[in-house]
Amino acid sequence: MAIARSFERPGGGKESYFYLEADRGLDFAGQLKSVIDRYAAAQADAGVDPTTAVFRRIFLSDTLNQASVVRESSLNNDFVATAIVQQRPLRGSKISLLAYHVDDGEGLKRKRLSPRHLLIEKAGKRHLWSTRLCAADSDRTLNSEGQTSTAFDDLIHALRGQGANLRDHCVRTWIYMKDVDIFYKGMVDRRRALFNEHGLTGDSHFIASTGIEGSGSHRYDVLVMDAYSLPDVEQRQISYLNDFDLICATKDYNVTFERATRVAYADRAHIFLSGTASIDSSGEVVHRGDVARQLDRTLENVEALLKAGKSSLADMTHLIVYLRDPADLAVIEPRLAERLPDTPIAIVQGAVCRPEWLIEVEGVAIAHNDDTNLPRF
Repeated sequence: MAIARSFERPGGGKESYFYLEADRGLDFAGQLKSVIDRYAAAQADAGVDPTTAVFRRIFLSDTLNQASVVRESSLNNDFVATAIVQQRPLRGSKISLLAYHVDDGEGLKRKRLSPRHLLIEKAGKRHLWSTRLCAADSDRTLNSEGQTSTAFDDLIHALRGQGANLRDHCVRTWIYMKDVDIFYKGMVDRRRALFNEHGLTGDSHFIASTGIEGSGSHRYDVLVMDAYSLPDVEQRQISYLNDFDLICATKDYNVTFERATRVAYADRAHIFLSGTASIDSSGEVVHRGDVARQLDRTLENVEALLKAGKSSLADMTHLIVYLRDPADLAVIEPRLAERLPDTPIAIVQGAVCRPEWLIEVEGVAIAHNDDTNLPRF
């Protein structure tokens, strides 16, 4: 399985997303090779130069046994930000890959700041991709509050090194936790306090985010984080999206993330959709126990958020779908194929922060924009 989606406008460069799954029935080495081969073929079919890769997220079924093999493969190098997370692909493979490429015809400038931070420069503007931010096995107390601080401190330090800060320049975070039913509250409490220290409050704004069950490759880490930041972004480029007729503000139930964040450029806009579930304007779970109806309400919420950002489902470059119960795959897969037939969709196992939510989705949309007063992408 290999699906690609691209966005391109004259003079602005081509952006491409790929989603690939491995051949089933092979050992892990064989499945890894099949993903690498399919990735190469998909790039060739799409006319995408392999050297334009910027970011890869690799979903694994067993990070403790598989991550070291992936790190030694061609999917991992100093010129691409590579995220590795244990969230089992649910169509039967041990590994799947989401990859993002940017081709501006001139070549991107790249600088590896550390093993966890990659700086990309395009059109004179910096893009900071941070992956695998974690305690790195040093904290065996299984304390989600402390590990949240460690991950964010790493990001904050990297931003400061670029003359940037968490409040004004971090656009998106992905936070993966072991046993989200237990450790999510500790992360939320520490993130709220940390955000308050850095001027991120209900009176200002938060950061688009996903907080979901998953794990990294260190045995004693209960939390691992990825992030995307724009050290040169102008505040007039950023807007925060919601539709309060359908979805409440996250601060209404004491969590701190934006439903979606739009970053506008002269010729396009990127809409970073946070983890979105079947929630209503009062913050309540809708359609408890019914995954099909939860998916329908989730997509209704997604459409509302995208509409607030002058985009639609047709602009989605990919969708990541998290299922609490793998048995629900048979219910939701055909419904997704009907609604989004040409969109790369990853379906992985990941429990949502409330047990009653059976499904959550996230993704990135790229929509046309026409404002020559804004910086170009």
